[in-house]
Amino acid sequence: MSLSAEDLHWAPGGVPILRGVTLRLPGRGVLGLVGPNGSGKSSLLRLMAGLRRGTGGAVLLDGQPMARMRRRDVARRLALVEQDAATASALSVREVVALGRPPRRGAWAPWSAADEAAVAAALARAGMQGRGDQPWATLSGGECQRVQIARALAQEPRELLLDEPTNHLDIRHQLELLRLLPHLGARVVVALHDLNQAAAFCDEIAVMQDGRLVAQGRPAQVLDAGLIRDVFGVEARIERSGAGLRIAFF
Repeated sequence: MSLSAEDLHWAPGGVPILRGVTLRLPGRGVLGLVGPNGSGKSSLLRLMAGLRRGTGGAVLLDGQPMARMRRRDVARRLALVEQDAATASALSVREVVALGRPPRRGAWAPWSAADEAAVAAALARAGMQGRGDQPWATLSGGECQRVQIARALAQEPRELLLDEPTNHLDIRHQLELLRLLPHLGARVVVALHDLNQAAAFCDEIAVMQDGRLVAQGRPAQVLDAGLIRDVFGVEARIERSGAGLRIAFF
């Protein structure tokens, strides 16, 4: 069992944002969450991370309702990297990543060799090894995003949720970050805007529209011209080859 949403509704103030979403993570690999702006991607990730509670349905972790679990226990299983995670600029890279360790430590426990090893491993997985002493304020946008991912990995999660991690990055840093996803040591759910990137880097894709999940499966099974027209309101041509598929818009 893993993380799932089961008939999940969220209607803050009576305004429906999520409408009966059932989403299950694949057994392994990267699940891409795509959809137009306002389709509910970020809201779904926050509910699945336990930061908000739905107004109907449930988020399950290993078959148990997350709402009944202690926040500390949830944080030991999964981590969320939001679009604009705030970090004090005076910290070093290592200090930022160490902020992910509290769920794994006792309230009064001293910093340990296990904590140090977890921080080092998280930096290595995020491709930031050897950069621990660098001031956070000197990092590029792509490096900042890698460090935020390392901070989440320091929790040692089994599921990692990423909300549009390529936002505001140039194309080189987008591709570098996306290539990391299969190697992070966790099941990954990542919200993306770019359908070609989702098709290239995700093992499965889940498509959101107006707060509903309208399709989920392998990119070649899910992405076709009809779905793209209906969901995104644009015409597209799907080009398939042995390397996968590419979407041309017109």
